[in-house]
Amino acid sequence: PMLYLKAMNPEDAAAEYACLQDLPGENGFTNEAYGIPFECFVEEEIPRRLRCAQGRDLLPGRVPETYFFLWDGDTPVALFKVRHFLNDALRKGSGHMGYGVRRTCRGRVYATRGLALAIQKAREMVPENELYLSVGKENLASLRAQLKNGAYIHHQDGEKYYTRIKL
Repeated sequence: PMLYLKAMNPEDAAAEYACLQDLPGENGFTNEAYGIPFECFVEEEIPRRLRCAQGRDLLPGRVPETYFFLWDGDTPVALFKVRHFLNDALRKGSGHMGYGVRRTCRGRVYATRGLALAIQKAREMVPENELYLSVGKENLASLRAQLKNGAYIHHQDGEKYYTRIKL
């Protein structure tokens, strides 16, 4: 089966919702759709995310961000959030990208392969010459995925590695 990224959209709502319900917020990854009713996902979350991707109705401190699902055939297996640019908080913190792989799909190189595709998308969207990412020190699988995609550790603190990927 072919792996590809597809932006969040209403037509795939049922499959996207199923993916997000198998993706709890953890390791610094946040999932605001986890545990919400399907109707709220369709009527509120998808439209809000699509407006956010266009830079409309942003919450204070937020930047435009596009949600891309990684599909394996007809099943979304991971979510990659690509922020279009950074503000000061993102520059010091989570950076351009957040991603998570469904609990039931981990250990199958989806993070590594999906990150490669997300980096291609970022090249079209991000004005900086490097992507900023961060990863919790306990999340070695995610760090490996970043390193396999050309990341280097820029700096670290007690909790996280802060990586960069040249665009």
